[in-house]
Amino acid sequence: MNSNSSSSSSSSSNNNNSSSSRRTRNDSASAFVDGTTTTTTTGDANINSKTTTAPTETDSTIPPFSAADLVDLSPVPTLVVSPSFRILRASQGVVDAWKCRPDELLGKDLFATLYGGSPLERFDRIPLAAAIEVAVASRKFNLCHGAYAAHGVSYSARIIPILRGDQLLSLVLEWDEIEPTTAETRGEIIQHALSVDEVLRLLIQTVKDYAIFLLDTRGYVATWNTGAELLKGYSKEDIVGRHFSNFYGREDLDAGKPEAELITCLREGRVQDEGWRYRKDGSRFWANVTITAIYRNGVHVGFGKVTRDLTERREAELRLVAAYEESAKLKNDFLANMSHEIRTPMHGMLSACALLLDTPLSDDQRDTANIISESGQVLLQVINGILDYSKLASGNFSVNTDLVGVASIITSVVRNVQMTLLPGVYIKLLLSPDLPKSAQGDPLRFRQIFQNIIDNAVKFTEAGSVQVAASVTSQDDTYYTILTEVTDSGIGVPEDAVQNLFKPFTQLEKPTKKRYQGTGLGLSIAKSLAELLGGQMGYRPNRERNGSVFWFTVKLKKIANLNQLDAPDKAERESEKSRQDAEKERMMQRIKELAPRKRILAAEDNLVNQKVLARVLKSLGFHNTTIAANGAEAVSTLKASPNTYDLVLMDISMPVMDGFEATRKIRTQGIPIPIIAMTAYALRGDSETCLEKGMDDYISKPVNINKLLQKLLHWLDSSEWSNSPTNGPP
Repeated sequence: MNSNSSSSSSSSSNNNNSSSSRRTRNDSASAFVDGTTTTTTTGDANINSKTTTAPTETDSTIPPFSAADLVDLSPVPTLVVSPSFRILRASQGVVDAWKCRPDELLGKDLFATLYGGSPLERFDRIPLAAAIEVAVASRKFNLCHGAYAAHGVSYSARIIPILRGDQLLSLVLEWDEIEPTTAETRGEIIQHALSVDEVLRLLIQTVKDYAIFLLDTRGYVATWNTGAELLKGYSKEDIVGRHFSNFYGREDLDAGKPEAELITCLREGRVQDEGWRYRKDGSRFWANVTITAIYRNGVHVGFGKVTRDLTERREAELRLVAAYEESAKLKNDFLANMSHEIRTPMHGMLSACALLLDTPLSDDQRDTANIISESGQVLLQVINGILDYSKLASGNFSVNTDLVGVASIITSVVRNVQMTLLPGVYIKLLLSPDLPKSAQGDPLRFRQIFQNIIDNAVKFTEAGSVQVAASVTSQDDTYYTILTEVTDSGIGVPEDAVQNLFKPFTQLEKPTKKRYQGTGLGLSIAKSLAELLGGQMGYRPNRERNGSVFWFTVKLKKIANLNQLDAPDKAERESEKSRQDAEKERMMQRIKELAPRKRILAAEDNLVNQKVLARVLKSLGFHNTTIAANGAEAVSTLKASPNTYDLVLMDISMPVMDGFEATRKIRTQGIPIPIIAMTAYALRGDSETCLEKGMDDYISKPVNINKLLQKLLHWLDSSEWSNSPTNGPP
């Protein structure tokens, strides 16, 4: 009974104490023992657990503590980090394990504290940074294997993101000791984490053609197979425990390539690269490298790296590239040479023909001269077509921006081709009223495309008609899309030949049965030009009549103030032609005023071209012309009489001394005289090359007399050249 009374009294006392404790320390930790249950209250948390200890009196001497004390006093190494990675709190466990003072941690940057001072700091931080990124993104705790090492002990980090809604408040990092790590045990640790099967391990170890090895989470070599030893020259004892960045060159290291590969690998699971890698002896090889992130139970434990030596393949590729470049150079040299060799006699022929047509001729003689001139122009078009194809194939074809009058260009071309129609063939023109009066584009290339298509239609149509239609198929705020169709009733295209229509050098006729002229380049060039102008080109058979329909589209940019631009009517065109004729007459009159007082030195090695050039210049009024057979003669003539001549016409390809070397010597001697290159080289870049070599202007052969007239006036009628020591007007 006493026992019961005592028990009852004790129970009552405990209840009173319990109530008192809850009233005075409702936010503090306190223990209550009733013989079977211990209750600990901290804030709103109640933890009930059964105990087998003997009943004891409540310990009312426990001092109050805050939630922060749970971290500070924890024996588990723990860091609380802000969203900007500043260390806010550090547990006693961290201080003890890492042998540091709290002030060495608090307020410091997490990554600088853990990895600062390491020569490979940028690699060491990668695993932890990636694991934190995953934890925050997934809003779940994440484990980072081997995140930190201190005093020979490696630690994994358990990362716990603390969020309120979508706002990250802090990160709690709890550190678990793995085991002491050394270079010798590093491979064993990662292999244990991966549970590598013995047979698979032996297979990897004995492979000789591939370097296959493992890296830990920070990029340190953990395993090394026979293939790696043979390829890279390091023994297992040399390399295990060293960082994989040893295999990269200085340029890649400065660019941050090794760490970028690991970061990419963690984000995408795999990364592949080709580049130079270095052996132990400093020699390099071209490597194909594949790095794969390795996980065990969702925890990143390292990287697998496979390297192949592709040096022989690389050298073969370089040889192919060199061969291609050499082939391209040979092709360009050939085209340049062919251009020169064909244009040089053409210059003589066409210039002589132009002089002949300016003399009194009988009707039969004039017809014959016109045939020669027209045939020469056809040959010139063939050469220009080959050069255009070469430029398009090499990607060096330029597109200019100017005003394009679609209707006027089409009308002009149609008017010209009417003269080439066979008897009984007529041409019909259908221009949509919604065609823009003017737009921005390349008028020369638009004309070239249309000219190619309509020339084909006229050439292959022996009876019936050729119809041309142009319209706007679509437009937006910026561009018109213009469709041009040419329909003919000619020989048509066989079905088996359609797929080869736009291939270069393709012709429908067999060479032995050829009736029509051409190189087979026209449609190929036209299609490439249409694509350069933002459009397309195609073919379909003419269903109504046996024949073909060729069409192309181009995009032309709209002009803001379109109302200010009106298509020129017939009167305006005639007025423009009159103005041009008057300008030509003015130029001719001016050149004949200047010519008697001017002396020209012409360097030309071709005898026919010498005679023709002298007669052309004489027809313009230049009676004081000296012809030099090569560059050396031109230099000697100028050196002997430096102030005698007013202008030099300089061929480029000449024996003894070419035009470039002659120009260099003239400039070196300080003779102030304008030099115009007059050459049969007409490839892209030739004019620029002439100017770079010290010449002042450029005109290609065959020389257009009107263009020559303009060049002569520009340089001979320029006041800057009166007594100027420079090589050209400013």
